[in-house]
Amino acid sequence: MSVAFVPDWLKGKAEVNQETIQRLLEENDQLIRCIVEYQNKGLANECVQYQHVLHRNLIYLATIADANPTSASKAME
Repeated sequence: MSVAFVPDWLKGKAEVNQETIQRLLEENDQLIRCIVEYQNKGLANECVQYQHVLHRNLIYLATIADANPTSASKAME
């Protein structure tokens, strides 16, 4: 299960730190590899669930980046 998926009772209680972001980036890497593998095998319909998780992760990361514009610019330096 994606680390971006959080039950309602835990929302707002998780600390966003570098480790969490790194885990999401690694998960996204695996999701992309899996999606490409399915597509190369002609099984595009089977990768939809992975695309949904990837999309959710990307939106979550973008939300974090938007909320912390100074930390995002520091990370790029």
